[in-house]
Amino acid sequence: MARGHPPVLKKYGQHFLNDKKILGAIVDALSPTPTDTVVEVGPGRGSLTDILVERSGRVFGVEIDRALAEQLGKKYAGRSNVQIVQGDVLETDLHALAGSDFLLIGNVPYYITTPIVFKALEPPIPRRSVFLVQREVAERMAAKADTEAYGALSVNVAAVANVDHVMNVPAGAFQPPPKVESAVVRLTPRQTPLVGRESLPAFRVFVQAAFGLRRKQMLRVLRTVRGISPEEAAALLERARIPPAARPEVLTPEDFSRLFGELRTTD
Repeated sequence: MARGHPPVLKKYGQHFLNDKKILGAIVDALSPTPTDTVVEVGPGRGSLTDILVERSGRVFGVEIDRALAEQLGKKYAGRSNVQIVQGDVLETDLHALAGSDFLLIGNVPYYITTPIVFKALEPPIPRRSVFLVQREVAERMAAKADTEAYGALSVNVAAVANVDHVMNVPAGAFQPPPKVESAVVRLTPRQTPLVGRESLPAFRVFVQAAFGLRRKQMLRVLRTVRGISPEEAAALLERARIPPAARPEVLTPEDFSRLFGELRTTD
């Protein structure tokens, strides 16, 4: 136990950020106001929470570590605008907790980054989300078509949100230091999503399957993924305005959206 804190639990991927300048910059990226409700994923020892409670209207901290949640509850017992919830954020109904209009922020455990990001993109989507994640993941989230980092995660995030790679954070800023570099990303919902809410799960499965064959031409991808004839695949691609010889890694999120729309008409 360090400085009166519960022990670090490796099973939760705990790495605590203590650099006040970086913490301030992360909150700046979220830009909360005294009228905003903020949900914090994994408040840990409260370093980020300390800043949020001064700049936000209400703060809900969802902490899976029971000992940390208890410590945080005592720490903020005198603050009526703070509520600490002990539990797994992936199993927590954030909208029931904070309502339909809220901001989301967190130093996200690297081993469950993608599930948390996808949860943040479930409607009604937070008005703005800021995450501290592994740098490689941040680069993948913000990547553009036909670049090395571009993949299924890039497309699935871009279908519903715009991504800003805000800043990089060195491993030495954490205690204990992680073995990788980190980065801050901000997600802002698209005014008009590329894919409708009810179709998102199926879209994600399709995109993931396509990138599982990222070196194959789209004609072969559709034949393999959908089990259709070359003629059917060619017709679908023509209607979606996608060259049959194109590979998944060069298709933009808009291309995937059009192609998925054509596929839905044949289901």
